Amino acid sequence: MEHRKIYHCVRVTTPKGELIVEGPVPPEKLAGYAMHPKLDAFRRPAEQHAALVEIAGLPEGRIIVARDGQTIVGYVTFHYPDELERWSAGGLEDLIELGAIEVADDYRSCGLGKRMIRLAFEDGQLENAIVFTTEYYWHWDLEGSGLNVWQYREMMERLMKSVDMVWHATDDPEICAHPANCLMVRIGKEVPLESIERFDRVRFQRRIMY
Repeated sequence: MEHRKIYHCVRVTTPKGELIVEGPVPPEKLAGYAMHPKLDAFRRPAEQHAALVEIAGLPEGRIIVARDGQTIVGYVTFHYPDELERWSAGGLEDLIELGAIEVADDYRSCGLGKRMIRLAFEDGQLENAIVFTTEYYWHWDLEGSGLNVWQYREMMERLMKSVDMVWHATDDPEICAHPANCLMVRIGKEVPLESIERFDRVRFQRRIMY
């Protein structure tokens, strides 16, 4: 599979001033940025920064960031699914996971999440891929956002729908563990039927439900 990476950089005016949204950012450039101290939802900021640099260096990996000067205040990751998760079971080279999305507390409500995700799909970069994301309510910052679980789910769905990702059914136990969890998927226009059928077999591993 050809991993198309077409760099884009845009300046956006926000209540926090003018910010930069760019990507996919190459690892050597990413390494030169600082990480906002509030980007700690998944790891300590320094550890998360190192993880972003590592992902950016992968053939399929891509990191989109929002930055204030040289400080990263938000990011989105794209990479192959973890080998320990069911989504890697089909061995699909054209299946890419939209993984972590994080924006520092002080920069929320600036529309950065939507801007970063949209930039990732510019110029048909991912039209030859099935892009998916798994949304689990236990990863959501309900306390910080002030939203309940259903309001947060609605917010995440709106965000994913901004790049034409849609809800897909699955029998994955983790997603089925709570009704707010969901699988969102975007199938690129150039994805072959064989890959779509293989992905369907990954979504449903209990034949009685397929």
